[in-house]
Parts: sequence; structure tokens; C-alpha cells
Amino acid sequence: MLVFSAAYVARTHTALSSAAFTIALALGLLYHYKKIVKNAVAGYPEEWFPSVSSTVGDWYPERNLFQLLIAFTSGPRITLLLLVYLLHSRAWDSNFPVAIFVSGILRTVACGGWVYITSYDDHDIHDFFMISYLVLNLPWMLGCVVCAPEQTRRKRFFVALIPLAYFYVQHQVYRIPGAYTRYSIFEWSLIVFDVWFDSFAEEEFRIAKLQISLGDRLLAKPAIDTNEPKVIPKPVEPAAPPTVGQDLAADSSKEETNSDLCSPSYRRSICVRLTTYIFWSIFTSLIPTLFYFSVWELGISGQEVALLSTLAPIFLSVSPLRSWAKSKGGDTTLHSLSLLGLAAFALDKPVHRLGVVSSATAIVMIKQVSSWTATDVEYQGILTGLGLLLSSLLKQANHSNNPVWPSVNAKSGGYNKTGIILAVMAIYEAHYQTPRTANPPQVQPEENKTSASGKVASSERHWLTAALPLGSLLFTLHALLSDSSTLISWSWTGYVNSRPQGPLPHLHGSLTLITQSMGLLLALSLISWNSIDVLAHPLWFCYGSASAAMLYTYRNWLGYTGGLNLAVFSMSIIPIVLKGASTAAGNTGQSTGKVYFTAMVVYCLLGLASIWTVAYAFVPGGVYLRERTDIVLILQMVCLSPAFRWPGLRPSIRLQRKDALTPALISYSRAALVCLSVASLLVTMYRTPAGFPQPFKPGPRILTAGIWTVHFGMDNQGRDSQRLITDVVRDMELDILGLLETDLHRIVFGNRDLTRVLVEDMGYYVDIGPGPAAHTWGAVLLSKFPIVNSTHHLLPSPHGELAPAIEAVLDIFGTHVTVVVSHNGQEEDPLDRELQSTELARIMAAAYPRPVLFLGYVVTEPHAPRPAPYDILVTDGRVFDIDQEDLDRWCEYILYRGMYRTSYARMSRGSITDTELQIGRFVLPPYGTTVVDESEEARYLRSFKEDLPEDHWFTMDYYEDRDQGKHGGVHYHVFGNPGTPLYYKIPAPL
Repeated sequence: MLVFSAAYVARTHTALSSAAFTIALALGLLYHYKKIVKNAVAGYPEEWFPSVSSTVGDWYPERNLFQLLIAFTSGPRITLLLLVYLLHSRAWDSNFPVAIFVSGILRTVACGGWVYITSYDDHDIHDFFMISYLVLNLPWMLGCVVCAPEQTRRKRFFVALIPLAYFYVQHQVYRIPGAYTRYSIFEWSLIVFDVWFDSFAEEEFRIAKLQISLGDRLLAKPAIDTNEPKVIPKPVEPAAPPTVGQDLAADSSKEETNSDLCSPSYRRSICVRLTTYIFWSIFTSLIPTLFYFSVWELGISGQEVALLSTLAPIFLSVSPLRSWAKSKGGDTTLHSLSLLGLAAFALDKPVHRLGVVSSATAIVMIKQVSSWTATDVEYQGILTGLGLLLSSLLKQANHSNNPVWPSVNAKSGGYNKTGIILAVMAIYEAHYQTPRTANPPQVQPEENKTSASGKVASSERHWLTAALPLGSLLFTLHALLSDSSTLISWSWTGYVNSRPQGPLPHLHGSLTLITQSMGLLLALSLISWNSIDVLAHPLWFCYGSASAAMLYTYRNWLGYTGGLNLAVFSMSIIPIVLKGASTAAGNTGQSTGKVYFTAMVVYCLLGLASIWTVAYAFVPGGVYLRERTDIVLILQMVCLSPAFRWPGLRPSIRLQRKDALTPALISYSRAALVCLSVASLLVTMYRTPAGFPQPFKPGPRILTAGIWTVHFGMDNQGRDSQRLITDVVRDMELDILGLLETDLHRIVFGNRDLTRVLVEDMGYYVDIGPGPAAHTWGAVLLSKFPIVNSTHHLLPSPHGELAPAIEAVLDIFGTHVTVVVSHNGQEEDPLDRELQSTELARIMAAAYPRPVLFLGYVVTEPHAPRPAPYDILVTDGRVFDIDQEDLDRWCEYILYRGMYRTSYARMSRGSITDTELQIGRFVLPPYGTTVVDESEEARYLRSFKEDLPEDHWFTMDYYEDRDQGKHGGVHYHVFGNPGTPLYYKIPAPL
């Protein structure tokens, strides 16, 4: 006879119904976002969230999958109604349970009505069943609340009906744009509440010990029979087989201090570290892959729903899946399936890559959480830190790009095939060389200890106090420590007296990796001394909080020092935070899904909050987090605080000596930390350019400058564009280059440094501009000439996005030239642009009579009168347009003063980015002299290139009729058919 708890019926119903709505919403947002948010009154962006009906009933494939899953839900739903009736009928000697049962049946029929008759099929019938469903919720829910036992008194959610009705009237009667979105939010909340309400039946069945036996007859009865029926014991979940990490720990304990590099345990140790690196590679690639769509839409695109794949640990609430995931076969299978995330690079379409990476992220999250709940959780914490360090090191070595990310391929600096081969070898080694039987150390729960008073000491962690620190820690590691140059970008401010005021990314990134290693080494040493609890002391938390405050408050070396201390703190607490989460999950693992699901929700919320601080202009409600990185940092530390031993509060679980790492594993881990630190230093030495940057044409005082908005370093196919940009810059011989939309040190952009290839391969001085704490999209100045001084400006922006600007003084052939690189606000905020242009004009005018070169994104038509930016910049800034007769421009402009302009070209964006490259070639007057004639007639002596020395010619390779351009289709355009550069005579002999 098969016997199982009736609670599984309720759990199955919850899982299927949740999956039906969640999958439909996810697919709808992914494939038909703008279609499902549109209604008879308005569309995107006024309406930005879809109703339930449009999501589940209008489009393929979400409609079909939803209806299929709802069909599967019908069986558990009817069974649940019968079980609820049986439970209520035993407690109530009346017809009241019958009335509840009938209302539940009618409610189910009404649900089927609006599910299978969509608004597209018959709007009136669909609405009738929908309204009937909402009305029948009242007797069903009220009846269940009255009959439910006191311990599981079900929640009431009827209050949501009031705003639902209000916003529906605002939409339907008054036809207010945006009202339907608010209606839809409350409509979805009712769906969530309905599913949540029915999920309480699981607890009711468990308390009543209601069981179902299948054999000669079908029997379902609660174990509260007055005749003392035979109680069938609840099946005990079998102990999970040891994971690969546990096998390794057990095997290495036999070897003691043997650190032979050829030993099987050492090889397996390397393999396990490599698989942890795979986790970080896939995990950190998800958000950049999905944010590609948000960048193109400049708002919510729908693909953001892929972020929900990080919540996959919720599936570990299912006992069989949890046990399988922890087994040797499950571990290997999950590892193998996760390689789909590495193989996604072979797909050309960004949406296809996103689908594969999302699936791989869900798989790798289940795999990693299974490791984090193992008995050797301290070792898993060390492995997690080592995997992060390896990921950061390989990014440092590969120009700030993880070589196995799906956003890179062989052309953009990827080593994807090599990574997959190494990963397969690691999985093979970890599986086939791991002993099939092992005796991993068992956790001795501290709650079983007896105190001197004879009472049992309890230190069981509440699941929420364990989940909050884990989510915050994962976000901190990802946002600040997944790239060696991120902390540097937070503190960078520019140059003074030809010297950088703070650390440079390509020179000092190794310091970040070394301090991360020190933090992990501290945890490793304390574990080996059985003193890891020192790191759970509140004073250590105060040290971490002070470090975060120093990072946010100060700049240059002092701010970077705060970041380094925060790196030590964050890496050192990985084992205790993972231990706390593992302990809260419990020995049986019943809370595993709840703990790690909540942790990932915290991670996602912090991630979104960090994006909202700069993307506030493009997201609903973003104004509340505008420029408030301080709030995000405070939330990070507040969420971390429950991991520490605060006086008067229930202490956290202590790490037992028998849980500590074996001497062999300690030796291997220390060796790995040393190797990673040394390798980081070697990478820096190898990547540092030899000698000083030299201009392309050092003799005739010629300089070539360009301005390019590079769209966050992503090309039109969602690949990293650094190398394509470098190829064009090299061909055009740009001595001075302004790049815009370059602050990539956020999780949405992969924490990358867009200047790394140009600096390390071509040799430039670099000012990376305002960093993440400045809340701009970023600006960069690259120069072949020494940067004497540079100042970062945040231009006035009362309404729209913050506008960054770099004001730098360059030593060009002995002459000081002021160069300004800026990114003004968008056309939606005219007052912002006026104020920003006024400030830029003031900066350029203040430099008079020094030569000036302006490279900026302005958003104005040529010759537009005030308050448009053009006249303000040219007149008040005392500069000249590079060609005032070029009337086809809108956003990018080159302005100059005190130089002779000889060549000007505009180059199509090709597939590299979404904005053209503008370049100009100039000649400085002889040292000690100035421009002789700045009249309009002198400035517009047009010429053929053949009448000028070849030093002033632009390369012929980018004419459109020559194989349609180069490097992704870039070619000259605008000034001819095909496009050609413009050339100008010099009005006076030099």
C-alpha cells in the first residue's frame, strides 16, 4: 500500500498554479511586452505592466503553456477541495463545510471559464467568469478562515479589491493613461494572494496528519480518530549522499598534509575550484545579457523577467529534487547542464543567448545551493571565494572580460571553446576520480548540547536572519569585487601636476585581488585554528561598515583604501554567512528552498536598487532612489548584520572543530591563494604598456581627435565591442578620444573597464571619468599626450539624468590645450540641457586664450537659438564649430579654438554601436604663437585632400564603395555619395 501525506497534494497544487502564472508572465514579458501592456487607452511607456487576461490569453506560446499547466492543476485542485471538505466535516457538525465545498467547486469552474475563454474569444463571457471568480473567492476564503485551525488561520486579502475597482473605473470610465497598469498590479496581487491562500492547506493537512493510502481502496482520513486509529509514521527523508566537496574533504583527511601536486585529491581540488569558477561566470553573465535589451529600449523591455531564474533554489523545497541534487550523479548532471551557459556564445541572436543563459543560471543556482548546504559548508565557502578570485583574475588578464562569457567570442576576446573543454575535463575528473563511498564529517547541531543547568541550549537560526546576510553578501561580492578595477573606479578623480591622484585600473587592480585573497586567507586560518567565530563578533561588522563608509565618502587613495578593507571584510565572512544559511535550512532541508529563495530575492532587490540610482529616468518609481547609492550601501550592511553575534540576541551557530578543514585542504587552499595573488601581479606586469604613449604623427604638430558614444561597450549583436572600437581608433590614428556611456562598473554591464584594450594594447593616458558613486552613464578621455590636470564635473541636472564632463589640460607638443569631454542630457529635459551647456561654455571661456577642444554629446540642431545648447556653447564658450555648414548633426559635436582644422569626417556606426564616430584633424600653431586669422573666410578655405600633405589625409579604407567599410561595416558617410571626409587649407604658412 502506498501511503503519503495529503500535504503533498496542496504543495503540488501550489507549485503547478504558481508555475502556470509565472511562466505565462515571464514569456509574455519576454516575447510580447509592448503588445500585452497596450490597451484601448494607451500603450508603453504610459502603460508598463500587463493585465492577467492579456498575459495568459492573447499570444502564443504563453497562452498555450498556461492553459496546459492549468489543466494539470485541475486534478490536485479538485482533490484539495475534497480533502478540505473532509477535514472541515470532521470538526463541524453542520452543512457549513458543504457550502464551502460547493463555493470552491464553482470557483474552480469560473477559473476554467476565464482561462479557456479568453477576452479575444468572447470579451463578455470572459469578464463574466472573471467577475464570478472574484465574487466566489469571498465565500470560499471566508469559510476556510472560519473553519481553519487557530495555528494556521488563513490570511484575508479582500482589501486589494478596493484599489482594483478604483483603478478599473479610472481606466474604463475616465480613460486615464497608466490607470490600467495600476489596476493590473492589483489584479496580479489577487492572483498571488489566491495561490498563497490555498497553499495554507498544506500546513492544515500536516497539522491534522491527514494521509492518503493507495492500495485495495482509496482512503484519506485525519489521524484524530477517537477510536485511536493506527498512525502511519511519516516517511523520513533519507540522508543525502555526499557531494563532491564532501568526498574530497573525506579523501583529503586520509592524506593529512600530503600536498603532492600529482595526488588525486589535489587534482580534484583544482577541478572543484574550476567548477566554482563556472558558477561565477554564468551567474555574473545573466544580468549583462538581459540588460542589452533594456539599453536599446531605454526602459523596461520585458526581458528583465529572466532575472527570476536566480530564484531557482525554491525548487529545492521538493525533497526528491533536493536529495538528487546533492547526490554524486545529480551533482555531475547539474554541472554538465550548466555548461549550456558557456555554449550560449555560439548563438547569434541576443534573445536566444538570453534564453539559454537564463536556463543555465537556474541550473547552476540549484547546483551551488546544493553545495552550500553540504556538511563541509566551511570548505564550500572557501571554494566560493576562490572561484570569485579566479573569475576576477581571468577578467584582469583578458581586458576586463570574462573569457567564457556568452557576450564574447573569438573575435571579441573570448576563449569559450577552451573554457568548455577545461570545464568538461574538470567535471570528468571530479566525478570519476571521487571515491564512491566516503564518510564525510557530520554536523553536530548545537541545539542538542546540554548546558550546565541541564537545559538544552538552543541556537537555531531563524530562516530570515540567515537569508538576509547571504543575499546581501552575494550582491556585495558581485557588485564590488567581481572585477579588480571596480573599487578603483569608485575612487578615481583625475590628474594633478601630470600625476594621477589615485590608483589606475590597469596598474593597481592587483591590489584588489591581493586584499581579497588576504580576507579569504584570514577566514581559512581562523577555521584551521577553530576560531572562526571571531569574525562573527560585532566589532568585525563595525570594521566592515566603517570600510564601506570610507569607500563612499572619500576619493583617491583614501577611498580606495576603504574599498580594500571592505574587500578583506567581505571575503572573510563568506564561510560564516554560508554556515548560517546552511544551519537555518535544517538537517532535513525542509527550509532549504525558503532560505535560499529569500536570499536571492534580497540579491535581486539590491541589484535593482543599485541600477535605479542611475537609471531613475527610465524606470517607474526610479526617482526615489535617484543618486542614493548611500541607501544601497546602508541596506547592504543592515542585511549583513544578522550574521553577527549581537549581545542579547540568539547566538549564531558555532563552527565545530570536526567541521574544520583538513590540513591537506588548508594547504591546497593557501597555495591557491598565493598562486592567484602572484598571477595577478604577473598579469599587471605583462599588460603594462612599455614606454610612454606617443602621438601618431609626432613631427608636424598634428593631432587627431574623435568623439564616440559607444553604447556601454556592446555592439548591435550584444557582444563586447572593445576590440572593434580599438581597430577603428588605430586605423583613424586618433591621438585624443572622448568615449561616452562608459561607466560599466555595475552588475548590469558586467563590471567591465571599457578602456582596457585601448590602454594596454595601444598605449594611451586615460582618465576614466566619474565613477559609479557619481551616478552618471560615464565619460572617458584617452590621450596620446600627457594629461597635466583633469577635473570631473557633474553638470547641473535638476530633472533628468546626471551629465558627466571631464575638463583636462593636455601637454600637446609643449602647448597646453584644454580638452572637454561631456555627455549632456536627453531632449526630454530642455532646462537641464540649457544649464549644462551654460556650465560647459563657462569652462571653455575660462580657459581663454588657451586652445580648446570640445568633444561632446549635446542634443541640439546646428545653429539652434537659445535656450538650445548650440548657440550657448559656441558664442559663450568662445569656440568654433568644426564645420558650421554640416546641418545633419543632432547629438555629437566637435568645437575648437586656437588651432587650425584641416580635416573632418563622420563615420557610420556600422554594427559596433548606435552612434556615429566624428573625427577632426588639427594643427597647432608653432610653439609660442597663436592662430593668425580666425575669420570665417580663413576657416573655410575648402580643399581637396590632394592639395594637402598626406599627413592630413584620412585612410582610404573606410570609403563605402570599398567592400562596404571595415570592422562591422564602418565607413565614411554624409559628405558625398559615397561619403567622404572634408578637407580645409591652412590660411597661413606654418
